[in-house]
Amino acid sequence: MRIEIDDILKRNQLSVTAGRKKILGLFLNNPGALSHGDIEKKAGEKFDRVTVYRTLQVFLEKGIIHNIPTTDNSILYALCKDDCHEGQHQDNHVHFICNDCGNTVCLENVTIPAVKLPKDFISSQIDVVVSGICKDCK
Repeated sequence: MRIEIDDILKRNQLSVTAGRKKILGLFLNNPGALSHGDIEKKAGEKFDRVTVYRTLQVFLEKGIIHNIPTTDNSILYALCKDDCHEGQHQDNHVHFICNDCGNTVCLENVTIPAVKLPKDFISSQIDVVVSGICKDCK
């Protein structure tokens, strides 16, 4: 997996640093979404909050991860699919948040229906978040 992490960083023209490798590894090893706090805890090392924040921002800009809004106005992050690129996220899918365990997962096979906007409106992102009980908590 180390090679995969290095390849993703290099493909996105990012320096291969220990911090970036660690944070990207967390996303690759976690099937659900992560919060800033989750990343700090799971990193197991003392990463500066600002370093984590800046790394997440760079990963967002490069199309490596995408953000998921939540009802409490916090932000979760999840790994993008391969067709996302710098400045162009292609993650038009539904996100599911479990009311019991709190896990958030991307439902890749559930697409967001087309939204017809009024004339002269241009969408840049559509977010659909469904909450309920996940299969593990059922």
